[in-house]
Amino acid sequence: MPVIKVLPHPEYAPEGAEIQAQPGDSICEVLLDNHIAIEHACDMSCACTTCHVIVREGFNSLNELDENEEDLLDRAWGLTPQSRLSCQAIVARDNLVVEIPKYSINHAKEKH
Repeated sequence: MPVIKVLPHPEYAPEGAEIQAQPGDSICEVLLDNHIAIEHACDMSCACTTCHVIVREGFNSLNELDENEEDLLDRAWGLTPQSRLSCQAIVARDNLVVEIPKYSINHAKEKH
């Protein structure tokens, strides 16, 4: 069973976390099921960027990005080549290291 290592985040995972995941689940589902309350304003329908994560390890094991996710990611705060929307990134068999960016588009709009 793959493990998702979540790097420390001051709001969502102050100590970081290591979570066992089921292949076929989205990263967002796994985080939420394990009490890491990542934002997901569109209810995981791939209509926003609030669940943006950076996959530091294991990126290539995830399902391919579709055109809709690619278009949305262009609007994500702190976009990197390893960025994914966690609601669309499906866990496979490899372990992952995931960083939740310090800010989301919501934080930017709220001027944090």
